[in-house]
Amino acid sequence: MRHLIASTLAAVLCGGLAAPAAAEFELDFYMGAQSAASSRAEGDRPGGGTYGTTFDWEGRSFEMPFYYGLRGTWWRSETFGWGVEGTHTKVYAPRDERDAAGFDRFELSDGHNIITVNALRRWPDGWQGLTPYVGAGVGFAMPHVDVEPAGGGPRTYGFEVTGPAARLFAGARYAVTERWSVFGEVQATWSDNTADLDGGGTLETEIVTQAVNLGIGYSF
Repeated sequence: MRHLIASTLAAVLCGGLAAPAAAEFELDFYMGAQSAASSRAEGDRPGGGTYGTTFDWEGRSFEMPFYYGLRGTWWRSETFGWGVEGTHTKVYAPRDERDAAGFDRFELSDGHNIITVNALRRWPDGWQGLTPYVGAGVGFAMPHVDVEPAGGGPRTYGFEVTGPAARLFAGARYAVTERWSVFGEVQATWSDNTADLDGGGTLETEIVTQAVNLGIGYSF
């Protein structure tokens, strides 16, 4: 997956940098339904010992704090652009799996925040007034780590930069006015996370999320 993301981003960036500049900036806000693939989490326990288990992560998109994202894109031409994006994804360990692993809390829930630099390709008015687009980005993960061992051990509760991240997305946009638009898309993110836990512990896990997004955009 890493090689696919890198090659896709390089191809889109090369095309965008070769294109003539155009004065258009697009700001997008979206929400949607986000889930996460199962993955193994392992590390050292605070206070001693090790752990390792596979969690069937829950996304809980429509529970506070909600899943959402912001994206800014500078379109250098009619078809190529680049920009930045931040997505507030979330993952929770199911209660039974968390308890079996010996934790009272195990989640990245006040944002498993994914921040990337993106490259995008679009096809203006490609079909029935819709503008299809695809994009890829690379950056880093900065989750709010909330982990507490069972039995009253030290609770980890704070933001950390935990490792590299990437995203892929594709969708279509419809212009409502010259400035405003609406869009729908599918998006996936990947991150390789290593977090420090209070009390001398660690957490290592790869997180892959999938989402269906609906949003609104403004161009200027």
